Amino acid sequence: MMAIKNNPKPHDSHIESIRNAIEHRATWMYFLMDEARKRGLDWEDFGREAILRCGRFHGSSKFPDTKSIKTFGDAFATEDLKKIFDMNIVQCDEDAFTVEFNYCPLLTGWMKQTGNEKDIELLCDIAMDGDRGIVETYPDFEFDLQSTIACGDDVCRLTISKKK
Repeated sequence: MMAIKNNPKPHDSHIESIRNAIEHRATWMYFLMDEARKRGLDWEDFGREAILRCGRFHGSSKFPDTKSIKTFGDAFATEDLKKIFDMNIVQCDEDAFTVEFNYCPLLTGWMKQTGNEKDIELLCDIAMDGDRGIVETYPDFEFDLQSTIACGDDVCRLTISKKK
């Protein structure tokens, strides 16, 4: 039995529709990864680089060209995304952007496809490579994933800060 707690706060139909679309994306990801495994491919061998590339693409095309952590954090945590992921902004200033995700629709999708907790943890970490890739496009920033719901934590918590 899974120890993962991933319960969303209800929202309006717009937010629920986006959550469903993200869950559908997770289902696609799971089936692609599962078929690759059936063909002898290791998820780590191709999944990480593919998702990192996607993150780098978004980092260079969808996010502001800035050296400001606050500006980045404001662009990362849009009002819709805060609702979709039940996000709490812990800190958003020039020192750090720390956010907690209380719900993940990707995780919901994966949990509907498999009860394998190790696979779910790995899918989650590979998916986080998208965020890692975004942050890689900011040479002065560093990414720190501190906890994940997929690993049984209460929240996914990440901090983006200036490199020391």
